[in-house]
Amino acid sequence: MVSGRRFFAGCALCAAVGLVAGGRQAGAQPAAAQRRILQTTEVPGTDRVTHLVVVDFPPNGGNPRHIHPGVTTGLVLTGELELAMDGQAALTLKPGDSLLIPNRQPHVERAGAAGCSVVVSFTVEKGQPLAMPAPA
Repeated sequence: MVSGRRFFAGCALCAAVGLVAGGRQAGAQPAAAQRRILQTTEVPGTDRVTHLVVVDFPPNGGNPRHIHPGVTTGLVLTGELELAMDGQAALTLKPGDSLLIPNRQPHVERAGAAGCSVVVSFTVEKGQPLAMPAPA
């Protein structure tokens, strides 16, 4: 679904949660992104917490298929990011493109050849990790 430069897309950001991928050997996963947590805030009157994070993907870096226990939104700052949610075609997001991933929607992401940076807001269940492997 495209509206201007906004996309209902897979999460570009799961790297922000530290799902680690291996080295660049044959059959290996792409290198994982680095995260910088800028702010963590409890959402008053709820069982949620919001984490504001900048995720820096190395060239061709990404994360394996995973989910987040809450809604995730983001904005691509630099570079390109390919996002693929289960059941949807992959999208390539560029600077200024925004994304939204619904609660527990399985997805993967991978940066382009120049890498990319994305600012992400994770609003997740308190006490839960930011991301976890997607169920089979």
